[in-house]
Amino acid sequence: KKDLQNLGARKVCLMTDKNLSQLPPVNAVLNSLAKYGINFQMYDNVRVEPTDQSFLDAIQFAKKGEFDAYVAVGGGSVMDTCKAANLYASSPTSDFLDYVNAPIGKGKPVTVPLKPLIAVPTTAGTGSETTGVAIFDFKELKVKTGIASRAIKPTLGIIDPLHTLSMPERIVANSGFDVLCHALESYTALPYNMRSPCPSNPINRPAYQGSNPISDVWALHALRIVAKYLKRAIRSPEDHEARAKMHLASAFAGIGFGNAGVHLCHGMSYPISGLVKTYKPKDYNVDHSLVPHGLSVVLTSPAVFAFTAQIHPERHLEAAEILGADIRTARIKDAGFILADTLRKFLFDLNVDDGLAAVGYSKADIPALVKGTLPQERVTKLSPRPQTEEDLSALFEASMKLY
Repeated sequence: KKDLQNLGARKVCLMTDKNLSQLPPVNAVLNSLAKYGINFQMYDNVRVEPTDQSFLDAIQFAKKGEFDAYVAVGGGSVMDTCKAANLYASSPTSDFLDYVNAPIGKGKPVTVPLKPLIAVPTTAGTGSETTGVAIFDFKELKVKTGIASRAIKPTLGIIDPLHTLSMPERIVANSGFDVLCHALESYTALPYNMRSPCPSNPINRPAYQGSNPISDVWALHALRIVAKYLKRAIRSPEDHEARAKMHLASAFAGIGFGNAGVHLCHGMSYPISGLVKTYKPKDYNVDHSLVPHGLSVVLTSPAVFAFTAQIHPERHLEAAEILGADIRTARIKDAGFILADTLRKFLFDLNVDDGLAAVGYSKADIPALVKGTLPQERVTKLSPRPQTEEDLSALFEASMKLY
């Protein structure tokens, strides 16, 4: 916490959730704050898969506390909530929807200075410690949306794999699938020089730029680590090397997608999470139904990459090879099917629920799922292949059952 002293912090907000507040990563931070005599208040009411209301509660706490620095200890839910609290406490006259992504909110650029935020991720993971994005469920529309601005990117991320050792098996799996999709989606996103229209002023440039040579380096490297270590990290909790590698891969993929962006797996995942009925995943100690973000993203991945592959088939084939496919005799036009099959096998080996049907959806839900994907243009427009509503329906339908 010398970092906080260096930032001149007099009054610190520590954010976490009810599960983590009992675990070693939060204890380590509490001890460190106490040892250096730093004045702080703890907010542990973060909701796993946050909502507009849970963001507003945290924002209220932040406004009241008048903090000059923030520390977020947790997964994406905690880090994203903390980013939002910092933003709205720094811009107290703003309406909540001012900074929320258009078309749901106004998507205004952030021009106020924010307080320093130190992010301490405990999953591997969302990569939220590296990005300017905060995601939440907008309850009245039953859809996930978010706030995207470079201004909310944490000042510092502390990547310590020891913080991931308290993760239960399914959280390792689901947060690892988020890393997988971050890497795959940013590597296959619409190239940065094909985005249109060009913003008239750099302040309007989106956080997500499209695939580009710099993000490609991070995405491919993260993908290689996932291919080699995710199964090990899930299967043996005492495999510290695998946990450490996945924790790094999470940050690497974050640097990749935080600049390139994600596309259809993420765009379609937001209504999958938002419309959840009764599904309660194993290993998540929560009192509400939820489809964990990483699971909601990966369930559509076989269908999505079979669909997008006709645009950059060589990239899809390269991804399949990294994930273990033998492509020596592969034809380039089969790239999408090969990547889809490789992903299905990968998920099957890791006991992933058999498609959207297994988390409570049926064909009757497809129109609502499509309707919830349409406002996600911030990400869907980064798909290398444009999609109609019929295309989206077909993708949801193909994702009902995986195996």
